[in-house]
Amino acid sequence: MDFSRFDFAMVRAATNDFSNGNKLGGGGFGSVYKGQLPNGQEIAVKRLANGAKQGQVEFKNEIVLLARLQHKNLVRLLGFCLEGEERLLVYEFVPNASLDHFIFDPIKRMFLNWEARYKIILGIVEGLVYLHQDSQLRIIHHDLKAGNVLLDCEMNPKIADFGLARLFLVDQSRGNTKRIGGTIGYMPPEYVQYGQFSVKTDVFSFGVLVLEIVSGRKNNGSEEHLISNAWKKWRQGKASRLIDQTLNGGSESEKMRCIHIGLLCVQENVAKRPTMASVALMLNSFSMSLSLPSKPAFLIQSSVVASTALPEKFPSRVTSSDQSLEHTSPDQSLEFSVNPSVNIEDSITLPR
Repeated sequence: MDFSRFDFAMVRAATNDFSNGNKLGGGGFGSVYKGQLPNGQEIAVKRLANGAKQGQVEFKNEIVLLARLQHKNLVRLLGFCLEGEERLLVYEFVPNASLDHFIFDPIKRMFLNWEARYKIILGIVEGLVYLHQDSQLRIIHHDLKAGNVLLDCEMNPKIADFGLARLFLVDQSRGNTKRIGGTIGYMPPEYVQYGQFSVKTDVFSFGVLVLEIVSGRKNNGSEEHLISNAWKKWRQGKASRLIDQTLNGGSESEKMRCIHIGLLCVQENVAKRPTMASVALMLNSFSMSLSLPSKPAFLIQSSVVASTALPEKFPSRVTSSDQSLEHTSPDQSLEFSVNPSVNIEDSITLPR
């Protein structure tokens, strides 16, 4: 494994004892801090909250997966620390924070012109194509969202947070899970309601993300549901009204093509959603004609948790940008004809 096992004292010193001044953010896993190693290298440190069982699973996932994944559009894991109750993951520091800090901010999003946004879309596509078919593993990210796309000093995207990622067998196309985890607004209904997932789960999330990038609006925001609004405007022949009014420059046809692709990715019919390899071709070849999108999958935030029926007695971790929701579903018996995916949290042993 091409990464290091860090000494806790070194990481603590690098982050100024995990001071609030060095804190970059946090979530259900714990907190993330900026640090600087003795050699001057800047790092980002994810610190697992003590006693967070879900965080332990995510910690293992990230070590096992990121140690074997190398791509310019994936955040790079430098190493980890295991000492007593401490669980730390050490990453390369990505200076421009995450995409959501830009596209949903009324001031900062004006700094992202269309050229920059289109480059971000292309980079995310390249990262997902690598995960789905070009890497030595076959990975479903499972939590693709604006908050998990980091931007480097040249505003190149890097997909981050592989705590919920799933490892697939080479000949496996889909699977099911009893542990539902993800972010409201980015999860397709077949996953939320039935635990069914595939590479098309990431495709759906990507479609939502593209619509957010073009419009500058959150899919799970307080305004009208973004997917619903995009579909309505598309049916009315007014899709151009979805484009962010602060967006300067760029090709109108590129923006409209991205809206078209976004709607293809969020179609309710899983089989009709394109693969990420097909999306790459659509974005790189304007001579390629696009099929008409069918009805998208509507998943309204206010009704997600109340109406979701999950396999019995398994907790779900559903997050939004503002909160984490933990719940256990009512008893229900579900049967699937597909083989389950490799459950990585049950099959790995951390180095001592």
